[in-house]
Amino acid sequence: MHVTIPKTGLPVEDVLPELLDHLSKQNVAVLQAPPGAGKTTTVPLWLLQLQSLENRKIIMLEPRRLAARAAAVRMAGLLGEAVGQTVGYRIRYENKVSSQTRIEVVTEGILTRKLQSDPELSDTAVVIFDEFHERSLNSDLGLALMRQTQEFLREDLKVLVMSATLDAEGIAKLLGNAPIVTSQGKLFPVETRYIERTPKGRYEGILSNWITDILHEEPSGDMLVFLPGAGEINRVSSNLSAKSELADFAIHTLFGNLSQKQQDKALSPDPKGRRKIVLATDIAETSLTIDGVRIVVDTGLSRKPFFDPNSGMSRLELKRISRASADQRRGRAGRQQAGVCYRMWSAAEDRGLIPYSEPEIAVADLSSLALELAKWGVTDVSELAWLTEPPEGLLSQGREVLRSLGALDKTDKITKLGSRIVNLPLHPRLASMIVKCEFSDDLALACDMAALLSERDILPKNRDGSNADLRKRLQLLENARSQSARNPALGAVLKNSADIRKRFRVNSDQLVNLSNAGLVLSLAYPDRIGEKRKGKSVSYRLSGGRGAALAERDELAGEPYLVVADLDGKGRDATIRLLRP
Repeated sequence: MHVTIPKTGLPVEDVLPELLDHLSKQNVAVLQAPPGAGKTTTVPLWLLQLQSLENRKIIMLEPRRLAARAAAVRMAGLLGEAVGQTVGYRIRYENKVSSQTRIEVVTEGILTRKLQSDPELSDTAVVIFDEFHERSLNSDLGLALMRQTQEFLREDLKVLVMSATLDAEGIAKLLGNAPIVTSQGKLFPVETRYIERTPKGRYEGILSNWITDILHEEPSGDMLVFLPGAGEINRVSSNLSAKSELADFAIHTLFGNLSQKQQDKALSPDPKGRRKIVLATDIAETSLTIDGVRIVVDTGLSRKPFFDPNSGMSRLELKRISRASADQRRGRAGRQQAGVCYRMWSAAEDRGLIPYSEPEIAVADLSSLALELAKWGVTDVSELAWLTEPPEGLLSQGREVLRSLGALDKTDKITKLGSRIVNLPLHPRLASMIVKCEFSDDLALACDMAALLSERDILPKNRDGSNADLRKRLQLLENARSQSARNPALGAVLKNSADIRKRFRVNSDQLVNLSNAGLVLSLAYPDRIGEKRKGKSVSYRLSGGRGAALAERDELAGEPYLVVADLDGKGRDATIRLLRP
């Protein structure tokens, strides 16, 4: 099928003949291109010209679902087609591909699933790792597996790694001294200004005032504000909506749990021609063009997953962003016109930013990665080529969890149960819980609990830290199935629950037996069954050896036994965040 490659005039087009030449002669390359150069939506279309494609596909990995869908829609539009024809996408909950599809944009975990089911990737000619600088666990694992596939099964399979901010030399060395192609220059200049004050505590009120002042100073263009999480976004949105002087502005929020319709509104020009204020997490940091944005306000903060070996739990930690992330955020202001970036920190602090954030593989819970490696047949991680090798301590702890669940045997070989749960898009603990309930009356309950524990908490804690009962969340989820008005977090859990129930052929409206919640939860957390310490109403000793404590005023204080799903990992007795008696 012949496809006419559209000319976009974007800077990356100047280096694409060189890139095509390299990939025509060898199977690896690295592309370094600044924000706004057009790599995400231009490069895959140009690679359709490779003679070696034959009838095979190009797969491009994106770190987030929103970016994957937006990139596919943009490329299809450039071809004058509907998405799902030449260009399609596969993300969780959604699949828009057809027999005509030659470019598939996917989220990173989908590549691992494809490799595990077909190690040769027989239907694929090129795999593109976009925005690799984010260094997610799935992208690092995917690249390691891809290199072994190239070495032993598919010498003709081509790999291209792309990023705006990237250790290009390190990647090139990992890929066997791959050629590096660099696209120069940004589309439009961006001025950087420092607000000279680092946000601390509940800074949303001050930030809302600054945003108002900046909008008055900048008489044109839309604004993109980077905040660390949905809580901060919603509080700033509420503050701005209450300001009468901003009545003519359209205020949008943008984070992962929002519906597709809400996300699309944030990305598109306002239909009434109003100026927009888009309050976003780092979901807007890469691979997206938000039409009209020429002003960026950056708090310099993000929440990243961190695994605490002491508690055996992952949690989100508030962190100062890296230089690479700051540059990515700044670049959002210059994609369509000259812009300005306001940074909520000083010039001196700016000079002290670390070059890159720690890769997820160095700080994350590695139980999922350990299970994938066991499925792949690797027991010695040095058999694979890693940009950052998995730390032995974290990997050992991950394998210990898998053995306690029955997913690995004593020799760390994958079991029948492990082979079942590795294919589910869930943490091994939650996948194991569901599979073990598959032929019981508690299957619907297990599906709902897995959905709740996979998403942001739908029921905020009280100020004193109480309200940790998981059963309340289950009841709220049950009630919400018959309601149309839902908050974004609850909507995400409902969607997740519906997907899990569908996989296990559970009726979407089947009721659950809440009284069995503790028993079912113990299947996922056998090492976190807590027994109350004598003479203590809120202090517990967990079966895995750790201590844990409830908030003093929690209504479950005094329960003789608890199963703990979430801990904060701090102090001698970690604080219990979610549990069920």
